[in-house]
Amino acid sequence: MPLLNLKQVTKVYQQGEIKVEALRGIDLEIEKGEFTTVFGPSGSGKTTMLNLIGALDKPTGGTVKINGDSIGKLNKNELALLRRNHIGFIFQSYNLIPVLSAFENISFALRIARKNSKSEEKEKVFNLLKAVGLEGLENRRPAELSGGQKQRVAIARALIKEPKLVLADEPTANLDSDTSHEVMKIMLKMNKELNTTFIFSTHDPLVMDYATRLLELRDGRISKDKIKEPATN
Repeated sequence: MPLLNLKQVTKVYQQGEIKVEALRGIDLEIEKGEFTTVFGPSGSGKTTMLNLIGALDKPTGGTVKINGDSIGKLNKNELALLRRNHIGFIFQSYNLIPVLSAFENISFALRIARKNSKSEEKEKVFNLLKAVGLEGLENRRPAELSGGQKQRVAIARALIKEPKLVLADEPTANLDSDTSHEVMKIMLKMNKELNTTFIFSTHDPLVMDYATRLLELRDGRISKDKIKEPATN
């Protein structure tokens, strides 16, 4: 059974009297352990599709299934548990908690998941902060961090609970090339060692290089689906 199954998925937004068709009949299966990149022009439906896959929104038509369960049939509590226990999000806008430090933003995700003791949690957070290049900045709040540093906190927060699925919307935005490579290597290691499924939405050719599957979206439809070898290891 695939991890994700989208069948004839549509999403229509109502803007006053105007209907905007963001997705127009998406059929897609994602197997466990895939390292997939979704790309396409702005307005093609990439972020909308990620929001549906991540159970942040529900489709107007069709079905989205995660581990065989249709998100359209889950109530709010069930959706919240699904996101908490199995999905990591990397948002383009960071969505960090302003009053918490970098360390606290990352450890908060672990506490919600209830996966580690306090001593394990501390060691795990510090190791990941070091891995994403934030060693020594753990006590800084988001307002004291640059855009690239906030992005790295957001990435660490998504990865810390070792979810089954990570959804990343422009994960290398605001990162320099060296940091982008390091972050992608961390994700690739998780993918290989933990069989974590990654789905990226991006315009960045570097992210596409790491992917093993490329999905192109145009006008709310999948126009290309290509399996490839990663160009960078």
